[in-house]
Amino acid sequence: MASVTLKSNESQESLLRRFRKKVTNSGILSTVRRKRWHISKSELRRIEKKKAIRRARRRQRKTGS
Repeated sequence: MASVTLKSNESQESLLRRFRKKVTNSGILSTVRRKRWHISKSELRRIEKKKAIRRARRRQRKTGS
């Protein structure tokens, strides 16, 4: 579980910003979203393959231009 403590002279906005960054870096939300519904292993492999193809295309576009 991500937790932050209020530093001296720290505003609530910066505390919240630090907390959000910590939660994002820990990957808690992505894990929760992924486990929200059951996805079969074959479906998960298909999704991961699709993501890999998109990543490769983006890299190719960046280096190609």
